[in-house]
Amino acid sequence: MLKAGIFLDMENLSRNGGWGIRYEIIKELVETQGTIVLRANAYLAVDVERERQDTGYRIRNENYRAAIRRNGFHLIRKEVRRYYDSEGELVVKANADLDLAVDAILQSENLDYILVGSGDGDFLRLVRALQNRGKRVDLLSFANTSGDLMREVDNHFSGFLIPGILGNDTGQTRKRGILHAYNEDRGFGFITMRTGLGATDLRHDIFCHINDITVDEESVDTRYVAELKHRQIILEFDLIQTPEGPKATDVCEFQWR
Repeated sequence: MLKAGIFLDMENLSRNGGWGIRYEIIKELVETQGTIVLRANAYLAVDVERERQDTGYRIRNENYRAAIRRNGFHLIRKEVRRYYDSEGELVVKANADLDLAVDAILQSENLDYILVGSGDGDFLRLVRALQNRGKRVDLLSFANTSGDLMREVDNHFSGFLIPGILGNDTGQTRKRGILHAYNEDRGFGFITMRTGLGATDLRHDIFCHINDITVDEESVDTRYVAELKHRQIILEFDLIQTPEGPKATDVCEFQWR
């Protein structure tokens, strides 16, 4: 089996739709790639000053950090820094990018597969460096992901499409997927949806008609639907079973905010 390492930029993931992420699902996702996880690091900002002043805030964050460790992740804390910029504005910042990159490079000596959890384009050089060392590098991200980063990695996982990865999705009946084929002349296409964590846990046969797609409850034209396919926009829909097969109804663009 491949030896795997996981390196999560939690500030980036949380800011872009990954709040409430389930760490055990991330490990399962990596293991389904035919790996055994040897390293799992989560890089997290810690506002020491605020925690010192706000007991409730500190307790909530301590519980959150404890939950990360219970799921087998090593927690790397990056203290939040406050400073004033050249215009006199207070800047609050905690950047763990360098720590993550250095750790990934050093620890890659004993790894075959690396999952980077971030959409930050600053990790492009890290990905290339790891690949030049013969490592397989996959990416997990949510919204606002660098296009260059997605193109560079060996495989990109959109967190919004992975079943069960977000705690607030529990009990969610609406499905999510990508329109992978569309006939502009006839106004229909097919959606791909992930059904599990494995490489083959995908279904590509979900029928979708233009009449079932809306924006703010208004109908759309065929150029709009073609653009959904071209841009690989995540769609949210209800899934029903018809005599002809599975069909998506009440289809719209997924909004994570």
